[in-house]
Amino acid sequence: MELHVRYEGDDDPEKCSARKLARFDLATLHRSTRTTPPGIVLDPYADRALSPADADENGSGGRIVALDCSWETAEEEAFRLDGPHRSLPFLVAANPVNYGTPFRLNTVEAFAGALRILGHRDRAEEILGKFRWGHTFLELNEEPLRRYADCEDSSDVIDVQSEYLDA
Repeated sequence: MELHVRYEGDDDPEKCSARKLARFDLATLHRSTRTTPPGIVLDPYADRALSPADADENGSGGRIVALDCSWETAEEEAFRLDGPHRSLPFLVAANPVNYGTPFRLNTVEAFAGALRILGHRDRAEEILGKFRWGHTFLELNEEPLRRYADCEDSSDVIDVQSEYLDA
């Protein structure tokens, strides 16, 4: 799957996982919404959760699109991107800025979580391998990622997520 980032550039360039992925040719950065191709848009405000059923989503073109911007502008910016919008289910951040915080993933963690749910475990490991803490993301989230990847659709993913949120 191709990885594309609608890049706002409003964060610390030294800590930006999207920029690092681009340096290794693992993702393509786009400075405008117009140049960002359609794909499965990782949108924390979407009504539907990402599930394995989205792997065959028409209109995704085999692409995942993430928005790399401040959390303060994420909701507004995400609505401008073309493609089916999906939220990631409960996952815990492993990056040094948000370690241990649920739902506060950086761009590479969002991509890795999506890839794992969509059945691309090796690709998730490849992109996380560029970060010294990357393996920790998969270790912290091993069980939920495995369970989400075994779901049929978004409603199944929500049911599994509820078990973690209600615990």
